[in-house]
Amino acid sequence: MAVREILKMGDPRLLRVAEPVTEFDTPAMRELIADMFDTMHDANGAGLAAPQIGVNLQLVIFGFKQNLRYPDAPQVPETVLINPVLTPLSDQMEEGFEGCLSVPGLRGSVPRYTRLRYEGVDQRRQPIRREVDGFHARVVQHEVDHLLGILYPARITDFSKFGFTSVMFPELDPNDDD
Repeated sequence: MAVREILKMGDPRLLRVAEPVTEFDTPAMRELIADMFDTMHDANGAGLAAPQIGVNLQLVIFGFKQNLRYPDAPQVPETVLINPVLTPLSDQMEEGFEGCLSVPGLRGSVPRYTRLRYEGVDQRRQPIRREVDGFHARVVQHEVDHLLGILYPARITDFSKFGFTSVMFPELDPNDDD
């Protein structure tokens, strides 16, 4: 298990559409997932998509009890989600500030669906089907965007709400470069 390098915005590998996972519960998959959790925890992330570490697969992880980068966010269960499908449960959208480990030091206000269902499988190919709202729904949408080659700045509609974390949110950890 190891902390892997997180690709930064501008790397063309972040713009690819990820390939479906076809092999499950292999030693390589278990190592990849363990490395992703190590990498996410090391960076205080709320989630991480395989493309962010250069692996072009439809695999995301997310979840935390408490997160330094989002101190007011409610808990999200630690989840491994493979080959996900998202279905909005209403047309209602909500603006909320997001950061990204691949876009360090910046935050932006992004509109996201407030309620959705996500489906897929875990690393053992066991089905996952959850209906979620709020921050949990936001995190899933953000991570699944990575599988489509979309970084959150592409979803910003008001660039007056996009800037450096240290300027916009000085109360957050000054040593946290997102």
